[in-house]
Amino acid sequence: MRTPLHTQRGACLATFRLSLTHRLTAMAETVDPLLPLSLLEAVRTVDLPEGELEAEFVAELRNKRLGLSDTVFAQIRRFTEAVRRKQQQSFDEAQGIARLIGRRPDAEAVFREAGRYLARHSYKTISPLTRTLTRSLPAIIARPIALRHVRRISARYAAGTIRRVGSTILLVVPKPVTLEASPRQGGCAYYESALRELMQLLVGGVGGVEHVRCAGRGEGDCEWRAEWRRIGTAP
Repeated sequence: MRTPLHTQRGACLATFRLSLTHRLTAMAETVDPLLPLSLLEAVRTVDLPEGELEAEFVAELRNKRLGLSDTVFAQIRRFTEAVRRKQQQSFDEAQGIARLIGRRPDAEAVFREAGRYLARHSYKTISPLTRTLTRSLPAIIARPIALRHVRRISARYAAGTIRRVGSTILLVVPKPVTLEASPRQGGCAYYESALRELMQLLVGGVGGVEHVRCAGRGEGDCEWRAEWRRIGTAP
């Protein structure tokens, strides 16, 4: 007995929808490799000793400081290659790195350094000509250009959205990698620092960045508001 044609089509459609759902879920649970790379590079930067040290002391530091360990160096190489190849990485792995950082007493400083690293390197994806224009053209022309790139960078590297609200811009991140990674929402400094640095690079400054809503406080999505102006200038 043959299965009716409409039943076959229904089964195929259900299978397709299930497959598509799985694909979309998998895509949603990945991050750009620059994100975990920025976290590890920040650990290495913060853990690097200042000044010249004797070989014996350096060897001792490598055993005590995570950022100087062979494991971190190996992971940095892996993520650097993933950035070159544009290979998405596991959200869970990036979140695990963030939580590892969150155990440190200097966690917030590491997250801020990581945010600056993310901003500086994502800024390099903008063409040199566009970078020059956003810093030299009148604000009425430069701001729409800068806003377009802030939106692109936020979507790619932070899985966030940007919208303009009067003289401010609002960054919304539904699922931050650093959420609850550190006590007192210290991990949220990662996105604040990245937004501040990116605005500084694009338009030569930012009036202020405020974490207005936090998922860690049960307020829905995490949101950061940045004043859309150079310091000391009118909106």
